[in-house]
Amino acid sequence: MSTIDNRLLGILEPAVEAAGFELVGIEFIRAGKHSILRLFIDHENGIDVDACALVSHQVSAVLDVEDPISTLYTLEVSSPGLDRPLFKGHHYSSRIGEVVSMQTVMPTDGRRNFKGNIVSVDGEMVTIKVDGQEYTLALANVKKANIVPQF
Repeated sequence: MSTIDNRLLGILEPAVEAAGFELVGIEFIRAGKHSILRLFIDHENGIDVDACALVSHQVSAVLDVEDPISTLYTLEVSSPGLDRPLFKGHHYSSRIGEVVSMQTVMPTDGRRNFKGNIVSVDGEMVTIKVDGQEYTLALANVKKANIVPQF
């Protein structure tokens, strides 16, 4: 996670939890005037449009006061969806055996893209099996990871 993502997480997680939801993760995509701050929220009863609107309202108030982003951006609040992004160690450990697509910041064994089954999670390390070969990746090196829905 980047420095801004960590700062935003620290600022926004209490507001999301106070509204009764889990803040699964944050993505801040820099694109000049078209930057996006995307929050993924979850709840045991699921997420609907009203939940997203409630969290958006709560978070907007916090962002207005704290003002952590100096550029223009659009706030998006959504459910994690079928291709659920994975951000934290417990997200990976709760999905052992499932297929995941991962992209790393720095190459591991000459590659940055991985698609395979999560084998295990040990602290801040995740092991993924790709085409019969296991790779152990540091979570700090994971740029993006998503569940690959199986139909």
